[in-house]
Amino acid sequence: MSRSSQPFFPGAHPGVPPTYEMLKEEHEVAVLGAQSSAPGTTTVVTIRSETAVPDHIVWSLFNTIFMNWCCLGFVAFAYSVKSRDRKMVGDMTGARTYASTAKCLNIWALVLGLLLTITFIIFFVAGSLMISQTISE
Repeated sequence: MSRSSQPFFPGAHPGVPPTYEMLKEEHEVAVLGAQSSAPGTTTVVTIRSETAVPDHIVWSLFNTIFMNWCCLGFVAFAYSVKSRDRKMVGDMTGARTYASTAKCLNIWALVLGLLLTITFIIFFVAGSLMISQTISE
């Protein structure tokens, strides 16, 4: 069994690095050769798009820690964990349903948390201004 080294590119000389012009010429030959009427083989790659179900667990964790008015952040976190569990089992429909519920709860928790926090700050500032005005009289 004799082994002889064969160049990677056909027409290349062993031991001599190929130049840009040589690679360009081989590319043109390959493109022109691809236009022949010989049947080619095809490869089909199936990409499953349903594996990309977002579970919103980071958003739920943020709402649980910082915006947990009425425990909506905690409930959203529970639905996010359920969605992740369903995704690991392979139940994409259930994972999508739980993720949708978690997203809705996260939106409500964020909006309600922001509104209540801003209202609390406004009342606190207004109250402290009224107290300071009462003391100064």
